[in-house]
Amino acid sequence: MADTLSSMKTSHAPGALRDWFTDGLRAKLIEKGYPVVEGDQPAERGGIALHPIDTSAPKSFRRRNRAVFVVAIGEGDQVPEVPLATLYPLQLRSLGNIFILVVPIGKNGQREAFVSTLEQGSYSFQYHGDDDEFFERVVERLAPLATSNLIIENEFGPDLEPDLWDGDQITASITRAGRKLDDLDLLPSPFPIDDYLPEGDLRHLKQMFNIGGLSYGNVSARKDDKRFWMSASGVDKSSLEEVGTEILMVTDFLPERKAMRLSVPPHVNPRRVSVDAIEHFMIYREHESVGAILHIHAWMPDIASTHINYPCGTIELATAVADLVRLAPDPGHAVIGLRNHGLTITGESLDEIFERIEDQVIRQVPMV
Repeated sequence: MADTLSSMKTSHAPGALRDWFTDGLRAKLIEKGYPVVEGDQPAERGGIALHPIDTSAPKSFRRRNRAVFVVAIGEGDQVPEVPLATLYPLQLRSLGNIFILVVPIGKNGQREAFVSTLEQGSYSFQYHGDDDEFFERVVERLAPLATSNLIIENEFGPDLEPDLWDGDQITASITRAGRKLDDLDLLPSPFPIDDYLPEGDLRHLKQMFNIGGLSYGNVSARKDDKRFWMSASGVDKSSLEEVGTEILMVTDFLPERKAMRLSVPPHVNPRRVSVDAIEHFMIYREHESVGAILHIHAWMPDIASTHINYPCGTIELATAVADLVRLAPDPGHAVIGLRNHGLTITGESLDEIFERIEDQVIRQVPMV
């Protein structure tokens, strides 16, 4: 790939950095053999779509297939003081899986590409003059995200036992856990996506990713050897009470449909379960000693962590976390870091997890 540092030194045309980044990333993706979706062309088998935008008036990318991974790309004139605060609204407006803002730094053509993810992760790539080396690093980091497989479909069965319609002692522990998270200030406010997206784009985003809203963190607790209760997607975690809409019974994973199977009361219009259900499913099925799982956007010192920030709800993230739980000295009491994202913590019960970790939690997740 040709080095364009000298030409970029003198180029100040609006969009020049954005276009340089888009062209360089496209060329490297094609060189590596990744499927690149051009424009709005159909993509029955998915692929990576590069979506350059004008940050002053970002245009949304309307997918025809949720398997398309959209990299939205914009240009700024300076390093953002708080990258996530600047990038995240632009990511939502562009409907990108990730958003990249390319900005100049210093002199002599130096620049930096800041990245945000839907999970509110943020990191950056610095460029020092070698196009090929730079885009090699970018693709190495992005490709695993873009080629991962979402497990976000839900299949509902109206067959929950009547004596569980109003919950049980386990759902009561989930209710307590949600309130405890609120008391500990571990519930980030749901991002006000309807403040940033018009109704049509908001509807498209929810349909493509099966979300009720952007609300982070989740809790679950084992019911028996095959089933577990789990918080729903996009609900207020400080008020988890109603079975079928706020707390759901997960019964199985249907790999041929890439779907989680849930048992609900027949009279309820159910909400979808948290996108992390596949991760919890894998851990519960492998480790009988795990009675509950807590996922929070926080951190703890000296913990094992995933190396790639796969998107939530992917089989790849679930596998990476399950692998680390398996390697833990005590899988039934493990604390696993999710890079640029948060923690997955196993325990005997949710109450036991809080007793164990309450004084050790660091609320700021390190971004690398």
